[in-house]
Amino acid sequence: MRIALGNDHAGLGLKEHVRGVLLRLGHEVVDRGVDDDAPVDFPDITFATCDEVRQGRADRAVLVCGTGAGALMAANKIAGIRCGLGHDVYSAHQAVEHDDANAIAIGAWLVGPATATEVLEAFLGATFDNDADTVRRVAKLRELELRSARELTDRD
Repeated sequence: MRIALGNDHAGLGLKEHVRGVLLRLGHEVVDRGVDDDAPVDFPDITFATCDEVRQGRADRAVLVCGTGAGALMAANKIAGIRCGLGHDVYSAHQAVEHDDANAIAIGAWLVGPATATEVLEAFLGATFDNDADTVRRVAKLRELELRSARELTDRD
């Protein structure tokens, strides 16, 4: 798979480990993050990373920031992106299997290298189960996204 990798300054300490895991697993990495600790705005990095997925230039996105929470929030504001929080193995694969997640956010201040490795393996090894219930629920996520965008447009 082709994986878009994004990190802000707070995620810098875990970035190279994550890149190494992705490469060891045989994935191609598209780096949209930063390489120094100068403060940057995580919404900008998140958009640049997730846009690779939206545009079809990457299959999935991995976001690394301080807690994962900011990147998660930003990613889930982007049309077509479904981002899970990658702090444990079960959630990492469950987000793909049941929610068709195409992005994951990992908190570098909260997750160490060993857990990050297992989370990435679970996230990237999982596939959407595509049964009627999960397809219906993911379609409802998309409808929420479209409905809220229409409501914003109608207000303007």
